[in-house]
Amino acid sequence: MSMIDVIRKEMMTAMKNKEKERKESLSMLLNALKNAQIDKREDLTEAEENSIIAKEIKQTKETIDSCPQDRTDIIEECKARLAVLEEFAPEQMGEAQIAEQIQAVLDELGISEPTMKDKGMIMKNLMPRVKGKADGKLVNELVGARLQ
Repeated sequence: MSMIDVIRKEMMTAMKNKEKERKESLSMLLNALKNAQIDKREDLTEAEENSIIAKEIKQTKETIDSCPQDRTDIIEECKARLAVLEEFAPEQMGEAQIAEQIQAVLDELGISEPTMKDKGMIMKNLMPRVKGKADGKLVNELVGARLQ
């Protein structure tokens, strides 16, 4: 069952239970997935679906961050949307798992003491492994912490 079908089913349940905010969040996500599918002109892969969900989550977080603190209505709406979106997001890697991937890349590249000069090469090899599974900002911070 594709993610579009799962979200459509959840949206029907939300409508039956009269959960307006949940239904609206699911509707926005469903539209984003359908638009991507239309643009591609074929069914989306699981990785593509996950990247679209991650993009929606990122946009919602950016809205929360850029919203004035006195606009609590917008912030609460975005937090509710974020909770719904995260239900469908793929499992994110923790710091320990990211650190393991960093060490694996360092071992493959033969770098024992990474420096700032090596950061580009490390990130180039690391990001395809963690794309969609980890937050890029966290990955960047952890790689930066390993550099000397």
